[in-house]
Amino acid sequence: MSDVRHVLVLPDREAAEEAAEALPERFGTDEEPRLVRDALAGEEDAEDAQWLVVLRDGAGRLDPAELDAFAGEWDGWREEP
Repeated sequence: MSDVRHVLVLPDREAAEEAAEALPERFGTDEEPRLVRDALAGEEDAEDAQWLVVLRDGAGRLDPAELDAFAGEWDGWREEP
């Protein structure tokens, strides 16, 4: 089993929460994704923060292109490692 992680970058907390809720149904994931606030360097306003959805894919079965398209539904993207 590998330690593959996918990071989806989303524009705000609401988008990140919606994406995290939709992941199990769309991709059949069992593990709860982690939500992380990613404040932009030098930004003090929380509204300017991006949100990350970190998803572990131990089996390596999730398609990066499909995850990127999925994140795009919320104006986000999948970060390349």
